[in-house]
Order: sequence, then C-alpha cells, then structure tokens
Amino acid sequence: MTMKKAILILICLICTQAFAQTKKLIIVSADGSGDFKTVQSAFNAVPANNATRIVIYIKNGLYREKLHLDSGKNFVELVGESRFGTILTYDDHPGKVSAKGDSINTRTSFSFQMNANDFIAQDITFRNDAGFTAGQAVAVEARGDRAVFMNCRFIGNQDILFLNSENSQQYYKNCYIEGTTDFIFGAATAWFESCHIHSKKNSHITAASTPQSHQYGFIFNDCTLTGDSALHMVSLGRPWRPYAMVVYMHCYIGQQVKPEGWSNWNKTESYKTARYAEYQNYGPGSAAPGRVTWAKQLTAAEADKLTIKNIFPGWDPQSIKYNQ
Repeated sequence: MTMKKAILILICLICTQAFAQTKKLIIVSADGSGDFKTVQSAFNAVPANNATRIVIYIKNGLYREKLHLDSGKNFVELVGESRFGTILTYDDHPGKVSAKGDSINTRTSFSFQMNANDFIAQDITFRNDAGFTAGQAVAVEARGDRAVFMNCRFIGNQDILFLNSENSQQYYKNCYIEGTTDFIFGAATAWFESCHIHSKKNSHITAASTPQSHQYGFIFNDCTLTGDSALHMVSLGRPWRPYAMVVYMHCYIGQQVKPEGWSNWNKTESYKTARYAEYQNYGPGSAAPGRVTWAKQLTAAEADKLTIKNIFPGWDPQSIKYNQ
C-alpha cells in the first residue's frame, strides 16, 4: 500500500467517525441517493456507546442483508418509507453453512439481530424468506433493552420473532406477525398492543421461556388472532421453559385456535408451573369452558394489575416521541 493510499483511507475513517458523531439523520437508499446503499453500512456509522437519538431512514426497497446492530450502538431509530415497501430480509436456516463454515442453527439464523438498547423501529417489514419447510428461521432476534416496534411486519414461518434476553423489555404496537411454529418465543418481558397475529400451520403461536424470577412474560392486549382458513388446531402457546408466562386479554381469537387453547411441550412437566391466562377474549376460538385445566381465566382484579406501568417499571414506551 502506498503512503498516499494509506493517508486517504485514514481520512475516510476520520470522516466516517465525524459524520456519525454529528449527524442525527442517516438516509439509506439502494439506488445511491442516500448516505448509504445498505442498512448495515448505516449501522456501522453509529458510534459505539452512542447516547443521542440517531434516525436511520430507509427508502423503499428490498434489502437482502444479514444485519447486526451491536451492543453499545444505542438510541437508533429505524424508520422505513413504508411498512410494505421497506423490506429487510435474509434466508438463513438450519442446513445452511455460514461464511465462517459453521452450521446455521436457530440462534444464528436471524435476518436481523438487535443487541443495542433504546432501539425503535417503525414502518418496516422484517422477513426471513427461507421457506415453509426450512425449519427454524428467525427474522428478528431482539436482545437489547427498551425496544419498540411500531407498525412493523414480521414475516416468515418457524421461530420468526425471537425475544432473546431475560433482561430485555420490549413493546410492539400495531404490528403484524405471521408464522407457523413457536413464531413468537423467548425470555423477554414484552407487551403486544393492537397487533395482528396470523398462524399458517396447526402449531403453536408462542414458546415463552420466562424465568421463574420474572413476574411477567408476554402480554397480548387488544390483539387480533387469525389463521389460514383450513386451520382448527392452533395453540396459543406451549412452555419452552417451566415457568413460561403468557396472557391474552381483550383479544379476538379466530376459529384456528383449538378448544383446549394451550399445549404442553413434548409431554414434559412444564405445564405444572406454566403461567398461562386469558381475560375477556372474544371470537370463535375464545370459548373458556374447553380450555386446559392448567390455564387460567383472570378475574377483573387480576387483570387490572396487568398494566404497562407495572410490567415496565421505570419505562413508559407510550410516552416516547416518535419521528413521523
């Protein structure tokens, strides 16, 4: 490498760092009309240990990238031009081999892995397009704390949305989530508000692994549960770990949900300590009398305690001012 080339590279690195530290808006466009052509390049421009809000605006397009937002790259707000037109996708799944030569598994199949805190996403489709028979194929693995997804779509089949940290608080509003088996799973504490959950197979919607020490797991409030027309044996969830906690309240539950409502995990003893409950649901799949004996119908007093303030002490995702 010549001295001149080395100096140019150094100047570019300095400029990139200065850009990330001073600019609050980064534009991504595949046609080159923005600051970057790829989403990962925009992520790379966010400084480590970031402490101020950086908006990454992504223009409509199909971005086929395996994305990482590293821990420390906090306060990123990812805004799509439109939730149907801005698509982030990849197709890793078991059976494939990574660039390093390792076999892909559930934990490495993600299309987007988010490790940073105080992350926000709006109007974006997150997808894993590995296919219906590909097995575990995660679209989003959300690990950071205080994560918000608004008006987003999560598209794929098995294990689509991985809420993978027991120390993470996550809030989903007006989102569409579709899948086949265990397509909302993990150990995080999460609130789903007015979301549309769509099943594509007679299988399980959730697979929570809530720690015993955590009072709350997944709360679905005022959501709509639908399924493909031929389905009639979908379960609301099965316990991935013994103390899984899932509640559906004020939700429309379609005909795809079986009368028992819930399932155990491979005939284990997990059902004995699983914390599954419903409250004032409605629709053809909501009938309480046929539910498994180890699931609960909440009383009004118990349901009143399920509030965002109680579930997320010290954090109110509803009070955040989002970019429009």
